[in-house]
Amino acid sequence: MYAHGRAWTRADPPAHALDQQTLQFDIAVPATNANPLSNGLLAALPAAEWQRWQPQLERVDMPLGQVLYESGATLSHVYFPTTSIVSLLYVMADGPSAEIAVVGHEGVVGISLFMGGESTPSRAVVQSAGVGFRMSSMAIKEEFTRSAVLHLLLRYTQALITQMAQTAVCNRHHTLDKQLCRWLLLSLDRLSGNELLMTQDLIANMLGVRREGVTEAALKLQADGLIRYARGHIKILDRAGLEQRTCECYGVVKKEYDRLLPPTKVA
Repeated sequence: MYAHGRAWTRADPPAHALDQQTLQFDIAVPATNANPLSNGLLAALPAAEWQRWQPQLERVDMPLGQVLYESGATLSHVYFPTTSIVSLLYVMADGPSAEIAVVGHEGVVGISLFMGGESTPSRAVVQSAGVGFRMSSMAIKEEFTRSAVLHLLLRYTQALITQMAQTAVCNRHHTLDKQLCRWLLLSLDRLSGNELLMTQDLIANMLGVRREGVTEAALKLQADGLIRYARGHIKILDRAGLEQRTCECYGVVKKEYDRLLPPTKVA
């Protein structure tokens, strides 16, 4: 059962003025028995590594708006989403934020732990409710010293850096309509199914724009039969149409993930 969201409206305040608690509890976590092997990185581990990892993984609920880590904080865990999506955000000193990358069942949140940085200037926030699995900082650091794990996580990190760079280019050079299509497609790639649990408030927060702009862009997509939005649920009706509407940035990111990582199998 999900809590109610809200329909698209035109007259709304700036997204960065939202209270964090409002975002966190807007939509409940869907009931699910997630399999850790629904995460592409976990599924790609060789059998010996998987046997060693399995007892170190802890299942966690990931409600909409939950902050997994704040800018500058020392990370205590890495997170492997299975049915949730996490946004990596850069937050300005005066409050506004913008998404720099999105992570779902293809990846891991918290790369600074195994890259040696311990912390990061970004914030990680759950953008679509679900579940995932986490591993302690000590455990992932130890595992990163093993050859098979190291190579897999480094390939993922390269793909993530590509997404961050392409997001910066997209936000600078492409229209909000195209950015929204890119964002919807990237989010859809990181979930099973064709429906996202998302409010317009949080979408605006992710894209770093006012909610009115997101509303206008989404109404166009809805009018053209590409999506349907109701009560915090966004259903993709025409994926091919979205791919035609989006910019080149989506294809660049998808191609790099497909090249570097094994296909994610939904268990």
